[in-house]
Amino acid sequence: MTKVIYRALFLFCCAIAQPAFGQEAFQNCTAAFLDNKIVVDDYSPTGKCGLAANATGQLTVCTADLSPTSSRAVDKINFKIAIRDHQTKTLVMYSNENYRQVDIQKILSKCRKGDHIVLLTLDNCYALPHNEILVL
Repeated sequence: MTKVIYRALFLFCCAIAQPAFGQEAFQNCTAAFLDNKIVVDDYSPTGKCGLAANATGQLTVCTADLSPTSSRAVDKINFKIAIRDHQTKTLVMYSNENYRQVDIQKILSKCRKGDHIVLLTLDNCYALPHNEILVL
């Protein structure tokens, strides 16, 4: 079943990338990682991202080597962080800094249960389909 999902995801990414061959937009798949462990539960269109409020480690956004048996971070990319308030849905920049990695506890200290950590890539050659992380 997992192989079918990964194959479907591969075909989905190829279909999305097809118009980009003449352009350079969104040609590299990326994902959020916490201490080199992918954050999304399933790298598919239905995948969900969530972290406990007491999670620890270094948050990164990396290009990913995805296979049916594992998900491996390859190269770190620069990203920005915003927080979406769970009550008002207001999106606020966490910082003006560009990050390659950041201590997740620093971000979580500004969040409440139900908020979303929103990750923003700085270059449109990177696709980040799972860019919102729910604070559990």
